[in-house]
Amino acid sequence: MAVDTLLLELGAEELPPKALDSLADAFADGIEKGLREAEVPFASVIAFATPRRLAVRVTELADKQPDRDLERRGPALAAAFKDGVATKAAEGFARSCGVTVDELIHLETDKGTWLGYREQQPGESVQALLPAIVSKTLANLPVPKNMRWGASRVEFSRPVHWLVALYGSNVVAMQALGLEASRTTFGHRFHAPEALQLDHADSYVDALENAYVIVDRERRRARIREQVLAEAELVDAEAVIDEALLTEVNGLVEWPVALTGSFDERFLEVPAECLISSMKANQKYFHLLDGKGKLKPLFVTVANIDSLEPQQVIEGNEKVIRPRLADAAFFYDTDRKQPLAARIPQLESVVFQQQLGTLSDKARRSTVIATHIAQHIGGDAAHAQRAVALAKCDLVSEMVLEFPELQGIMGRYYAIQDGEPADVAQALEEQYLPRFATDETPQTPTGQALALADRLDTLVGIFGIGQRPTGAKDPFALRRAAIGVLNILIKGELALDLRELLSVAAEQHRDLPKADGLVDDVLTYMLDRFRAWGQDEGISAEMYLAVRARPVTAPLDFARRLRAVKAFAQRDEASALAAANKRVSNLLDKQAHDGSTQVDTSLLVEPAEKALFDAVSARREQVTPLFAAGDYQRALDVLAELRSPVDDFFDDVMVMAEDDATRNNRLALLASLRALFLEVADISLLP
Repeated sequence: MAVDTLLLELGAEELPPKALDSLADAFADGIEKGLREAEVPFASVIAFATPRRLAVRVTELADKQPDRDLERRGPALAAAFKDGVATKAAEGFARSCGVTVDELIHLETDKGTWLGYREQQPGESVQALLPAIVSKTLANLPVPKNMRWGASRVEFSRPVHWLVALYGSNVVAMQALGLEASRTTFGHRFHAPEALQLDHADSYVDALENAYVIVDRERRRARIREQVLAEAELVDAEAVIDEALLTEVNGLVEWPVALTGSFDERFLEVPAECLISSMKANQKYFHLLDGKGKLKPLFVTVANIDSLEPQQVIEGNEKVIRPRLADAAFFYDTDRKQPLAARIPQLESVVFQQQLGTLSDKARRSTVIATHIAQHIGGDAAHAQRAVALAKCDLVSEMVLEFPELQGIMGRYYAIQDGEPADVAQALEEQYLPRFATDETPQTPTGQALALADRLDTLVGIFGIGQRPTGAKDPFALRRAAIGVLNILIKGELALDLRELLSVAAEQHRDLPKADGLVDDVLTYMLDRFRAWGQDEGISAEMYLAVRARPVTAPLDFARRLRAVKAFAQRDEASALAAANKRVSNLLDKQAHDGSTQVDTSLLVEPAEKALFDAVSARREQVTPLFAAGDYQRALDVLAELRSPVDDFFDDVMVMAEDDATRNNRLALLASLRALFLEVADISLLP
């Protein structure tokens, strides 16, 4: 069986840059899946992509499927012959196999002997298999939006112009998307526009690089990064490389050439975030900072051409960015003509959710929640109320309407200009933190109160109208909101009870269709988010369930217990004590024990049970203040010392004594042991 390299390339007009990576990966995955299903051996599958092409290279691909031995079973031998003569069943089976009865074999099985037939089926060639594999792959690509062009009925993300299919040096005879496969590809649109004939699949990368196309996405991405950093160094600046922007730029160029341009310093009077958003969103520029972290009036653009007159390219970009920055300056100046608070009435006409009212309705509800929170975390209730009132005002500003990603940021700028308290201004930006699981959380009490109130109101309201998230849909980002609440409470070390907060939030809503059991429903949903939260900290499902078994509704307390159980699980004593707790739990359940932990010391007769009682009593004195302080890890470290007396007890003491009083006293001793661990978690659930 021979092996060679397979190359597939689909040439198109400029593909969507943000979708390029997903298209390239899906193309490679589809080809790989098809080859695996066809059982054709290969070494590796590599995806390539540029704005004008999707390509896949498969190395050491066998030229055909392996030959397969097929075995067919026919009628039982007893039914195949009668008096030594083949029956119709035997003859019919032989005909279906294309042979005579004499050519059939006997197959011995556990259930008897059967007529059978063996044949070797030759493997199909790769050239014969590929058309169907490629067609299926192209049909399943995650194309954002299909289009048709000209008179063709073919649909794809962009018009397609060429198809390369080479196995080694041979063209694979096939069609796809109305194109006939060949060895003809094309280089850079301007630097090497002429057709390029590939002599072998292995020459693809080098041949295209000679034609000013870098098809390796990661290599092209690395070159862009290096060039941008080098340009920044030339002007004594620091380039800020946003990874999402880098990915998008990588999807816009085939031959990257970084160039540095400038803009008028007068634009620096506009908040840097506004200028950066304009440069990134509109022009795909990388911005530069000075040594103090302040924006410089410079930018780096990545051209798709190595111009003989780069200064003209730079001047063209400077000419384009000028009106964009002027727009940003205009929006900023326009917004500052009235104070932020003057926009409060506009929120009356902005719908938050049809059944839950406007942003003004949301603000009225959130005010009560934020006030409650501020009072319990040592914040300023009046500042929290003011922050809630102003929280969504920047959403109707000219700047945020143009650049939605600046919500909160512009609120802070405008609040500072208006002379609002510093923590109120900061809270307007902090209300959106954390934006993702590992993001920073609000640092000011006012910001914490606002961020929590906003999320809690959303959670209760959306659950209350029966629109809780499903496995596939979460249009109001309630999972993110729930995890955000947990992170704010935990990282901020806010000892607030979630049930109490949800109750306050629920009281602000009237006539919710799903009001019955609403608080418990949302509480359960939020505490269940700890499973995902714990994964980032290496906390297993069993550890989560051990804590979840306890009636803990304060997230900070829940997190401390989780971390303590995780540390305890690493100890040598953990598995033995977990098993002992499970045994105790089963004993108590089986005997329908009333839960009493009162031990009559006069009924303790065995040395091992006396020793366990003394050990439990001593440890209880040690851990009680630790429980009160929430120091669960030290408490479990102390309780781990019970392993030896617990082991001795089960080795030497018959719990189920014939005497009722003795038996019940020993069960009470075990119940007191289990109660100590249950102060933290149900460790019987640990493996």
